[in-house]
Order: sequence, then C-alpha cells, then structure tokens
Amino acid sequence: MIAQTAAIGKAAAHGDRIRVPTRPNTAQMTETMNEAPTVRIHSLETIKPKRFVFVLMHNFTMLCFSSAVEALRIANRMSGQDLYSWTLAGEGGEIAYCSAGVGFKLDMGLEDLTRDDTLMLCGGLDISDATTKPLLNWLRKEARRGIVTAGLCTASYTMAQAGLLDGKRATIHWENQDSFLEAFDEVDLTKSVFVMDGNRYTTAGGTSSIDLMLAIIANDHGEELANAVADQLIYTTIRTDQDTQRLSVPTRIGVRHPKLAQVIQTMEANLEEPISPSVLATDIGMSTRQLERLFRRYLNRSPKRYYMELRLQKARNLLMQTDMSIINVALACGFTSPSHFSKCYRSQYQTTPYRERGSHATRLSV
Repeated sequence: MIAQTAAIGKAAAHGDRIRVPTRPNTAQMTETMNEAPTVRIHSLETIKPKRFVFVLMHNFTMLCFSSAVEALRIANRMSGQDLYSWTLAGEGGEIAYCSAGVGFKLDMGLEDLTRDDTLMLCGGLDISDATTKPLLNWLRKEARRGIVTAGLCTASYTMAQAGLLDGKRATIHWENQDSFLEAFDEVDLTKSVFVMDGNRYTTAGGTSSIDLMLAIIANDHGEELANAVADQLIYTTIRTDQDTQRLSVPTRIGVRHPKLAQVIQTMEANLEEPISPSVLATDIGMSTRQLERLFRRYLNRSPKRYYMELRLQKARNLLMQTDMSIINVALACGFTSPSHFSKCYRSQYQTTPYRERGSHATRLSV
C-alpha cells in the first residue's frame, strides 16, 4: 500500500496519468459483467463516435473538464456503444496543469482538427495570461472550418478575445462577468448556466459542464439517454439555458424578505450609477428610515454601507481581471473621485487599488 501511494505521488509529480489498481471484488465483477445497458440506441447504420477535443489551458479548472468527460463516458456505458470519444490537446502537446496543480498528459498539440470534431476549450484561473497568441491564432483558424467550439468556465473570455463570440449570446462565471462586460461590448452576455448559440457554446463553470453535455447528448441521441446519464451522476436537477448561475438573493443572503431582495437586486443592477437610499425606499413603498431599519435588522449594516461593499467588490474584480486604468475602474463602480475611491477601497480591503493591482501582477509572474 505504501509503495502504491509512493508510485501515485511520483506519477502526479511528473504529470503522468494516474491509474490506481483496485482489489478485485468477485461480487462486483459478476454484477458488472451481467449488467445490461440502460438505454439502447437504435440505428440502421453503424454510429461513428463523435470526437471531443479538450484543449486544456494553463490553470484550467479540473471540475469543468472532468464533469464533461464523465458525462461522455457514462453515455457510452449506458448506451452500450461508443457514441463519443475524446482526446486531450494543448500548447506544446506535453503536459497541462490544472489550477489544483495536477498534471495531465496531452495527446496532441494545437494541430489541425476535422470539421466533425467538437472543440472544448477549458479555462480557469488567470484566463487572460493563459490566452496566448498561438492559441488565439489556432482558434481563429479552426473556427473558419465551421467547427463547433465550446468554452468551459472562463474560456468564454478566450473565445471572445479570438472574435468567436461577436454578435453571439454567451455566459461566463459570475465572478468574471464585470470584467467581461467591460472588455467585450459586441457579445450579448447572459447570466445563464450555459448558452448554445449556433455552433458556439459557453458555460459558467463548475457543474454547468454537466448541463451542457446533457443537452448535447439529448440533441444527439434523445432525452432518455441524457436522463440516464444524469441518474448515474446523481444529478437530480438538470438545468437548462434558462437557469441562472447564481443563487437567488434571498438564498444568498439567508433572508427571505421580498422587499429587501428587491432593493438588493436594484443595487446590483446599478453599480456604475448608484441610486440614493431615498429613491430605493420610495420604489418599494417605504420611508428611508424604514429601509434603514430593514437593513440593520437583517444585514447588520446600513443600505449605504451594503451598496458600497457591492461597488467595491466589483472594483476588486476589475482590478484583478482587467488592465483598466484605476480611474476607469473607479468610474465603472460609481466613484467620480479617484481619491475617494482609494480611501473607500483601503477602508474595505486594507490596501490601495494601486497596491492591489501590483500584488496581483507579482503573483502572476512568480
């Protein structure tokens, strides 16, 4: 057991794929051998497996990648046929490391694909640094072939940078939405879990890869198979492109008060041009004093303070994820004075906007 653990650790350190041997279980082996596929795919012709090419960018998120692959694997198992195949690609064609530090051995570099392939671009942390010129040029070339291209998690940014999402509906992880909106006016950004617009697919990250893959499986081979895959994944609620990625305001703040939720939704939608507490109160049929009491009671802060925290959180996202100037970040978050912005930011985060950006740049270069 110790030798096995050491071997696994050595393989992981060298970026090798890890295959963990398991002790044979006679009962399990018998059950597996006798198990019949849940869903049969009826076709007069031999089905050619659809190939998915997963392009693993530096610091990609393992969950979005593994969720997608597992859905394909289970679809093959439940149908009893090789409906799908997949291969791993990336710059250099050697090893790609995810944000958890695990290395994955690649099958190929950025080579020519066939028109029948589906390109799955897997993003994660520090997406702007992972979006390199060679990758962008390759994506544009493959897009001209008419290949279906999907961006998992933050890879929507890379697709937009390559011009693949111009005039398209798309989504990206909620944490990256502010910076995306500032950078790509020509993209119709939504808050959906996933979006399928023509031959361009995007997801919000995390388990949303499962929802996209279930939609693809359903389109290819029917909802019965997609539901069987969901059951195997213990995925009891299949989301559609109409579902939003974040929890509702009441769930997020742990308070189910309709007027409080309404005010917070209004605040979140108006960060660049803040609305005064008196107008917020009037809109929900309250006095300013009643609104103050409502926020104090449930959130232990004033409406003004809560609003300020939302604006500063957006500012922090923009500082960490974009190259926008400090003054433009301030204006995008409702601050007309750079000095006032810096003072408020320091009070909230114990550092200045300039130092925040500098420390982030230092971390990326290490």
